[in-house]
Amino acid sequence: MNEIQIFAGLGQTGIEVLQALLPLVIILMITPRFVESPPGFITNTVKGLVFTFIGLTMLLHGINVGFFPVSQMMGEIIGASDHRWIAIPIGAVLGFVAAIAEPSLQVQAQQVEEASSGAIKQKILLYTVAIGVAVIVALGMARIIYGLPFLYLIIPGYTLLIVLLKFTEPTFSAIAFDSGACVTGPMVVTFILSLGMGLATTMENRDPITDGFGIVALIAFAPILAVMLLGQIYKDKD
Repeated sequence: MNEIQIFAGLGQTGIEVLQALLPLVIILMITPRFVESPPGFITNTVKGLVFTFIGLTMLLHGINVGFFPVSQMMGEIIGASDHRWIAIPIGAVLGFVAAIAEPSLQVQAQQVEEASSGAIKQKILLYTVAIGVAVIVALGMARIIYGLPFLYLIIPGYTLLIVLLKFTEPTFSAIAFDSGACVTGPMVVTFILSLGMGLATTMENRDPITDGFGIVALIAFAPILAVMLLGQIYKDKD
């Protein structure tokens, strides 16, 4: 019975993934008609799309079945306890680990190392972004626990971002903004958003919508600041 419950909703997830991939499939199938493609292009493309469909379906279904309810339950348990402050270090650890495990960030970090001929190491970029996410998630948990206004974090954060943009090299600026987009993927959003929602749900004088949401916006700019600061370090080395 438990095995059947685990696979409940798998078909719906597969349909959603198929709908997301359909425009890409159409474009890839039409492209060879206008552009000369290398031998085996169609075969390799079809194989890649099949593996992508299977992988994304299993990943997203696993997140919905396993990660989301566990993280939300953890937030609810912490919110109902007398030691709510523990959500701050727990959120930081979860943010760090989830960022490292984010598939899109892994791909980006690898491509950055290749494009920079090894000057910017994959692990350095990964850990820089993960540390930035950990710090901002800790602040986000503190915001929920102590009732800090959202603007108290978002306005100073983006103000600092704009200032740093003036002193950051274009290469690191481009990497920084892409890092902010890559890190807000299924791993980080599922873990952290559900944790914040669970925390806000069980606390008095907290609204799950106004207090639980907004943390993804904080996570989006944290890697940008972190990578820009990394760019200052590389600038000093030069």
